[in-house]
Amino acid sequence: MTTTAPTQNGARELGAWIRRFQPAEQAAVRLVCLPHAGGAATYYFPVAKALAPAIDVLAVQYPGRQDRRTEPVIEDVRALADRITAELLPWTDRPLALFGHSMGALVGYEVARRLEAAGTAPLGLFASGRRAPSTVREESVHRRDDQGIVSALRELSGTGDEVLDDADLLGMVLTAVRGDYKAVETYRDDDRPVLACPVEVLTGDSDGMTSPEENRAWERHTTGECRVTEFPGGHFYLVDQAPAVLATIRERTSAWAAAAPQRP
Repeated sequence: MTTTAPTQNGARELGAWIRRFQPAEQAAVRLVCLPHAGGAATYYFPVAKALAPAIDVLAVQYPGRQDRRTEPVIEDVRALADRITAELLPWTDRPLALFGHSMGALVGYEVARRLEAAGTAPLGLFASGRRAPSTVREESVHRRDDQGIVSALRELSGTGDEVLDDADLLGMVLTAVRGDYKAVETYRDDDRPVLACPVEVLTGDSDGMTSPEENRAWERHTTGECRVTEFPGGHFYLVDQAPAVLATIRERTSAWAAAAPQRP
């Protein structure tokens, strides 16, 4: 099932990929939120509630989790970005900004490339908790056994113990986590043109998954402005720092929209 084009009265049919928890029909801007490895669209439910009615939040649901758990996980960042971009094109009647955390930042980068190539450039990209695409670490979490993957999840503190300690719940997420880690760990940037839109890099000051140098390297990937904003915390800093992160999203999205060329 796919998302249909907007109708004249603004109504929309939501498909499997796009979740809209708090519709904001009068918002001038949409924010597309892309989950981390193993994550789901519901992670952004509080974001949608907090940003409405000023910003209309669309959360992406990857295959292989929650209500899509019977679908195969897409184990390639570019293939995933292809599918997401096709689903987003009907929603470009208003300017879009992209927010991706961890794996979602890479997916957002590739989606932004595709939107620009399609002539529907995003206002900007929020790249959270992820080093620049051109910085490579040799990692192989996706090749570990189940307990090895659980250990990696515990280190990041992004998955609750109620899931990691429950065999049934864990069994429901491990396939998606492994597939997502494979997508991220086998991804390599190429020499295609860089983005034109601005990039706002958001990071935790004690996140071992990235470094100040790797964060600053995002400037290689855009001809637009690239800023790094640091918050206290680790890889999932955005949980404890939610008010400050939301304030940054509001401020930067407003600035990007004000600087963007007026649409006809």
